[in-house]
Amino acid sequence: MLYKRDIEEILNRYVKFPAISIMGPRQSGKTTLAQNYFKNHTFVSLENPNIREFAINDPEGFLKEYENETGLIIDEFQYAPQLLSYIQLEIDAKDRPGYFVLTGSQNYLVNQAISQSLAGRIGILKLLPLSINELKENDLLEERPQKIILKGGYPRLYQKNIEPSDFYSSYIHTYIEKDVRQIINIQELAIFQKFLSLCAGRVGQEINFSEISSLAGISLTTTKRWLSLLESSFIIFFLQPFHNNYNKRLTKSPKLYFYDTGVVCELLKINSTMMVTNSLFKGPLFENLIVADFIKQFANLGKRESIYFWRDQNDRVEVDCLIEKYTNNIIPIELKASETFSLSFFDGLKKWNTISETPAENNMVIYAGQDSQTRTFGKVIPWSKSSDLIKKILY
Repeated sequence: MLYKRDIEEILNRYVKFPAISIMGPRQSGKTTLAQNYFKNHTFVSLENPNIREFAINDPEGFLKEYENETGLIIDEFQYAPQLLSYIQLEIDAKDRPGYFVLTGSQNYLVNQAISQSLAGRIGILKLLPLSINELKENDLLEERPQKIILKGGYPRLYQKNIEPSDFYSSYIHTYIEKDVRQIINIQELAIFQKFLSLCAGRVGQEINFSEISSLAGISLTTTKRWLSLLESSFIIFFLQPFHNNYNKRLTKSPKLYFYDTGVVCELLKINSTMMVTNSLFKGPLFENLIVADFIKQFANLGKRESIYFWRDQNDRVEVDCLIEKYTNNIIPIELKASETFSLSFFDGLKKWNTISETPAENNMVIYAGQDSQTRTFGKVIPWSKSSDLIKKILY
């Protein structure tokens, strides 16, 4: 079964580029999207060892072998980044919009190569697991957020009706075997698995590199290198603090989140919706769900993320999300895992209004309940109706 993806609308514009890159985590639907959208393109996957060897050792011959009139999809092209220089020559010699479609799951192997070889010639898109809106549009959205937190957003889990614990156990194992094993030595793999779980236990928190380093028993340099690996392979991302200094001492450390809450639940050994509800991580998991969905919304619009958090170290005032609409126009958003609204949810936003000298009309609270409200201190938005919020804010 094919699921409709929001990013298809952006693809309609990006086919004007001679090359299109679709990056994202494993199993996010990149290959399915490329093959479904570019139906007449020839498809070749570098997962195949023989084809990979051909592309690496004879890139010019590889491109000639698969030359055709309609176009070429190269799946998992990060395995042969040297192809990009030869693709550049093909692009410069022949005017063929939308001819090359490159999909990949490892940013760290291709970002530099793309910027060096195909700058101005390639449209770069990011396909992440299913967003709340995509779940809704494909009749997959659950009534309560706990179920979505547990199941996450990987399409195959829904297509095959796989138990989340079965899917994510296999997913994490495959990720470590296929991606991590290329970067770190075998002796470190067990430590890396522990490191992954330590990261999951700090979801929604400001990152403390020294603490993680100490608990994992690795150096600070290794900690930062492994976090970079997780980030570039679309497992985690960091939310940066907003730095307009309203005469206050502000936090400087970013917050740690996962692109998919199902991965977090597996790492935390949470395997039921009841466990999500009763977990000490209920609040951070809900926060991760919504923040990650905002990131997906930006990606599906083809926009660079302009999302931050704000925290004053002196007064301990915190705003979970700040969406920068444009310079000096900031939308503050609080995220609450409760299914029952409380006026106290606006407390942090009211303090933000005072410190930043901004009106309350832009304030938003997203909570786990079902009712929309407009209050004196801002809007109350159910989690399920936050699915197109970025588009509404930006446009």
